[in-house]
Amino acid sequence: MNVVVVGSGIAGLTAALHASAAGHRTSLVTKDALGGGCTALAQGGIAGVYGPGDSPALHAADTLTAGAGLSDATAVDVLVEDGSTRIAELIARGVAFDRDAEGMLLLGREAAHSHARIVHAGGDATGAAISRALVERVREAGIEVIEHALLVDLLTGDGPVHDRAVHGIRLLRRNEAIDLHADAVILATGGAGQLYAHTTNPAGATGDGIAAALRAGAAVTDLEFVQFHPTVLAGGDAFLISEAVRGEGAALIDADGRRFVFDAHPDGELAPRDVVAGVVARQAALQGSPVRLDATGIGAARLAERFPTIDRVTRERGFDWGREPIPVTPAAHYLMGGVVTDLDGRTSLPGLFAAGEVARTGVHGGNRLASNSLLEAAVFGARAADAVGHSISRSHIPLPNGAQSSISCDLDGGGCSRPALQHLMWDRVGLLRTPDGLAEALDTIRSFRAASSAPTTRAEHEDANLLLVAEATASAALARTESVGAHHIDCHPALIGA
Repeated sequence: MNVVVVGSGIAGLTAALHASAAGHRTSLVTKDALGGGCTALAQGGIAGVYGPGDSPALHAADTLTAGAGLSDATAVDVLVEDGSTRIAELIARGVAFDRDAEGMLLLGREAAHSHARIVHAGGDATGAAISRALVERVREAGIEVIEHALLVDLLTGDGPVHDRAVHGIRLLRRNEAIDLHADAVILATGGAGQLYAHTTNPAGATGDGIAAALRAGAAVTDLEFVQFHPTVLAGGDAFLISEAVRGEGAALIDADGRRFVFDAHPDGELAPRDVVAGVVARQAALQGSPVRLDATGIGAARLAERFPTIDRVTRERGFDWGREPIPVTPAAHYLMGGVVTDLDGRTSLPGLFAAGEVARTGVHGGNRLASNSLLEAAVFGARAADAVGHSISRSHIPLPNGAQSSISCDLDGGGCSRPALQHLMWDRVGLLRTPDGLAEALDTIRSFRAASSAPTTRAEHEDANLLLVAEATASAALARTESVGAHHIDCHPALIGA
């Protein structure tokens, strides 16, 4: 079979390696250079190594708790049971996870985990280590790689949605449209962090896979659940301060030096991310300045050893974080929703699979547990590739309540500037939401799309994708009237946009 994988983060690289090993003719398409995207930027680790007193069942329980009761328990079981195998596979493929003097894997703990079960590489450079190793294996495997190619659309039949099947993709490469036919397409295009004015995501995270799936009629859901990382260095380009820093003992303090997160949750800085991010946003609004992360108690030497990348960047930005607290702010970080899949990556369209952040497997529910994203991408990237060639009835694909299979897609160009959309989403569909603000955002986004024209350049296609995903996200957020997980309906409009 001919298999096309779109995306070269951990999900795409893993899927391509598994598809090739299964004997499929495999092509890997990537928007920028091979290995680009979010994976290489990931500071945090990958959960799934269970030490004394820990187990997959406990990992599953933590995942379900963080997911606010909305996770698919069966998908979570798959994640935690397959996790050790996938981590062992990464090690076999050359990922050098950090070890102690006896050669044992070092296990760290992050927010909402009950045990230390997270492995890192290079202290705070786990994603880069994974990306390097998998890119090398892909090149060694002789997999066809098509770089600097933007996914424009999925190729389907022209009939009604319920009769469609995916038989390839349309790319834009060097301003030329190229159709690439395939028996199976695996989307691994990542999320849509560029919807927001403040994000940890790279510039290429423009929701291309989700938008293409919506245009093709694939089921998409849970887009209202956007995880905002609580601690990004305030001022200048967004730079993430890993959750592992708080796991090592760093504290969040207000303008008076008080640890304020305990007011909202007994676990304080190690509470689930949605709790911490919301409390940080509200406190910053109340005091009119960023809150601060105090890591001085860890000590300068330990910070430099454990977090070399963060240590270097904070010093380059003029902060001596071993001696003084540093200002931090939340930023859009991870999308829990996406293209609906089953446990093997199949979507509601025959021939189309999805894995990684672009997919909604059901693992994360309303809020992702820290360090489960790399694990999910590895587990379900492998499962999607292994499932290629095994037919299944469309009726077997789970379609959760609220799943969208289309949005009016007649006008696909950008009717506004990207910064205007990003600030609108941050102010109205960000951390603190109100029904009136969401309705206003949705009306504005629809007016932007109504003023659109057909895209031709890469930037125009990206802007069109952001507009389409923005409309779907605002619609989903407005439809979910209760606060749950990472979706907060706020009663204090004055704090919006803080």
